[in-house]
Amino acid sequence: MSKYDPLSGHLRRQRHDELELTFAEIERILGAMLPKSAARQQWWANTNDPYTSQVQRKAWGDAGFDAFLIAGKDRVRFKRVR
Repeated sequence: MSKYDPLSGHLRRQRHDELELTFAEIERILGAMLPKSAARQQWWANTNDPYTSQVQRKAWGDAGFDAFLIAGKDRVRFKRVR
């Protein structure tokens, strides 16, 4: 089980095609703090990088969403892609 599985479950239960969550809301869902690197756009990248594990990307990708960091706002927009 991944640290990010609760986020995947939360996204799967959404009825809307888009939603925004603050870092604080995501941390409540996870029951853990996001890493400092989550403040960087690369951490939320929607592409698969064969050189990193990207367990966080798997969480929203498996739920059918892409993630987009809203710069300077500590917020993320999740958009359903399938």
